[in-house]
Amino acid sequence: MPDPNKSLLERLADFLTPQPTNPNERRQELIATLREAQAEGLIDADALSMIEGVFQVGQLCARDILVPRAQIDWIDINLALPEIIKSVIEAAHSRFPVFEGSRDNVIGTLLAKDLLRHSTEKDFQVRDWLRPAVFIPESKRLSVLLRDFKDNRNHLAIVVDEYSGVAGIITIEDVLEQIVGDIEDEHDIDEEADNIIALDNGDIRVKGITELVQLNEALGTHFEVEDIETVAGLVIQHLGRVPKVGEQIEIGDIAFEVQRADPRQIHILLARQTPKKSS
Repeated sequence: MPDPNKSLLERLADFLTPQPTNPNERRQELIATLREAQAEGLIDADALSMIEGVFQVGQLCARDILVPRAQIDWIDINLALPEIIKSVIEAAHSRFPVFEGSRDNVIGTLLAKDLLRHSTEKDFQVRDWLRPAVFIPESKRLSVLLRDFKDNRNHLAIVVDEYSGVAGIITIEDVLEQIVGDIEDEHDIDEEADNIIALDNGDIRVKGITELVQLNEALGTHFEVEDIETVAGLVIQHLGRVPKVGEQIEIGDIAFEVQRADPRQIHILLARQTPKKSS
């Protein structure tokens, strides 16, 4: 425990001197001291959040934040070129894992800029423009992965399980978001009007920050919980923790599926009405 007889600056200085103590205890002491520094106005809340994110990256591994296999926008090398171009434009990503035959047989990564820049050239073949795929185990630490991304100038890795099957993918943006929070790009939903989007299959795409009032209006529900204002808050309060990507949670007549989340917050969910249970 921090020594209450020492000043805040003295306690911070102590962390610059190696101590023969448990690293986890020292880490918790440092975070507690930094939170006190933030409370006293020495650092702002955003700086504290990023520092905590750095510690978190050191503790997490690829399996904790990967995009699951079922949610990957794949490219099948055997598709006709017009179909591949259509898929790339609709998904609006910059990089795509490309497979041949089986989705466990990833043969490379396709960059959208390569496809769209060269697809009109004579004798263009997608296979000729694939970048080498990078494979990592589920257990790889995010801190090590971030350094690899930086050193190798690679932005996407294929995460494989213990049986060498594809478990998911992870991007440099996914790792950085653990430190700086959600990074919005030009394809993310941003305007308040887009907090809730009706999909063609009848599901509803919901941002975690959507207010319960707005969700109730869209779905005809009556969610109302004391001190809870958002959909993310509702789900976290119901579970008692932040769910992982891919988890499904039923609350009342609504089934929620987590599409985007990190260990600190829920970003995007799918919501759908569940069948009425007979009495």
